[in-house]
Amino acid sequence: MRKFGVILLLSLLTIIYGLPKDETSKERVYDRELSDKQHFENEQHNPEYDHEAFLGEEAKTFDQLPPEESKRRLGIIVDKIDNNNDGFISREELKDWIRYTQKRYISEDVDRQWKQQNPDDNPTVSWENYQKLVYGFLDDIHDVTERDETLSYQAMLKRDRRRWHGADLNGDDELTKEEFAAFLHPEEVDYMRNIVVEETMGDIDKDNDGKISLNEYIGDMYHSEESELEPDWVKSEREQFNTYRDKDGDGYMDEEEVKNWILPEDFDHADAEARHLIYEADSDADEQLTKEEVLEKYDLFVGSQATDFGEALTRHDEF
Repeated sequence: MRKFGVILLLSLLTIIYGLPKDETSKERVYDRELSDKQHFENEQHNPEYDHEAFLGEEAKTFDQLPPEESKRRLGIIVDKIDNNNDGFISREELKDWIRYTQKRYISEDVDRQWKQQNPDDNPTVSWENYQKLVYGFLDDIHDVTERDETLSYQAMLKRDRRRWHGADLNGDDELTKEEFAAFLHPEEVDYMRNIVVEETMGDIDKDNDGKISLNEYIGDMYHSEESELEPDWVKSEREQFNTYRDKDGDGYMDEEEVKNWILPEDFDHADAEARHLIYEADSDADEQLTKEEVLEKYDLFVGSQATDFGEALTRHDEF
């Protein structure tokens, strides 16, 4: 029974936190919240990135719809993006829409988890109550084998505690909804960005020397088999590390270099994605899109079929 409880809590925490999947390649750049897909995979463009960047959480809905219905809904979205109703989607309008979908996802995520943690809608949530709800099951595990299985939860608890302290501006060990949002999405808040860097360093710096070597950097993204030929994208990442990540050329990334990597300040991902979508769909090369051009490139915007999304979400209020 206890083992079943651990498995059940694993499912619950996966829902609550969106635990990362064990993939051969990880994207660490927190500022690219447009999608949890890689924009390029094995040096090939990945349409699922565009799919989620453009639709946000609605990508799940579109993956479950018949083509004609998703095209109809896409047409409605195009009308919404066209803020000035001139019949064209400019790069600025498309960029604003992409940012809007991400902000809406974050807002809805915070609302959902706030209700889970605080069903009575009190002004704050205490660490004590949060820990009991999310990690209380750890106190009931006594079997040695089951204790071994909970080591990852202990690490998660330690990380959450540190993040909670960072989000708690007045130090009362309770979080307002705004502080709770910073706890859930630290990459979105300036005063939490040092926490994001610390967490990344903790994940990758395996020898705990306070810096990230090339081998640690590659090892975070790729685990090779002895007989496996190293993919070209891994060779490219080695070059990226030596040329761009390790700015002082000492063979390591320190905290400042890690921050520049995962929280870039000089790159607008929403603008880059808007430019890319216009480039792909703009058939007359006028640097803007008509509804017809968007629908003509239906697959680019909504046709990518991601797997394992689970139950579809339906937004009756919008369609």
